[in-house]
Parts: sequence; C-alpha cells; structure tokens
Amino acid sequence: MKILIPVDGSENADRAVDYVIAFAEQLKAKPEIFLLNVQWKLALGNVKLFINQETVNEYYREQGSEALAKARKKLDAVGFDYVYHISVGSPADAISRFSEDHQIDQIIMSARGQETLTNLLLGSVASKVVQLSRIPVLLMN
Repeated sequence: MKILIPVDGSENADRAVDYVIAFAEQLKAKPEIFLLNVQWKLALGNVKLFINQETVNEYYREQGSEALAKARKKLDAVGFDYVYHISVGSPADAISRFSEDHQIDQIIMSARGQETLTNLLLGSVASKVVQLSRIPVLLMN
C-alpha cells in the first residue's frame, strides 16, 4: 500500500504522521510512505532582476526541509522507510498530481494546516484535494 502524507510543518500534519505510524502496525506489510511538502510559488516580478533562480530554488529547499523535519524524525524513530519530496506550486494541485504520478493508494492529511488568508477565502487545501483526488483521502483533525 502506498500512502501519501502531505506535510506543511504544522502540528496537525504531525498528527497525520502519528496516525500512519499507528495504522501501519495493523497492516500485514509495511506501507510505502511518501512525504510531500509543497511550497507556494513566489510571485517574484521584478525581484528576479536581483535574485537568481538558484537562490529561489535554495529557498524552496530550505523551507521544505524545515517543514518535513518533524515528520522525518518521527518516521526515523520507528524505523519506517519513506521517500520525501518538495514541490512548488498550488498545494492541492501538487498533491493530486503527485498521487497520480506515483500511483498512491491513499492520501492521509490534516484537515487544517498552516492556513493562509488565501486558503481561508478560497477554501482549504484539504477540501480541494478531496475534490481533485481520484483515490481515498483520509482527513485528520
């Protein structure tokens, strides 16, 4: 079973990781775990005149690594194998695309994460993932 856990560094996302660890003990075989952090693409405009793309990419890597750190530490502590990935773009779209590209069986994610004003106005990432996904999505509170 392939399980995708979108992680944004929030305590709510950590609870999804805790659930997967507990849930995995009930399975006959350990699941393949994929951690995904999605960084919102920066609207750079004229800033690109002063900052090169490699600097921007390094920023995405640093922020993504920081958001994934607690989840990775939890999985390392119990000896679970996992793959992690940092993506850039709209979180709901990236999660949906990742799940299709990697033939994920289930998405387990927090219903609430680090909400931005945009998310509050346009709808949560979780609700958009549910709308876009063709596979089961388990939302954690």
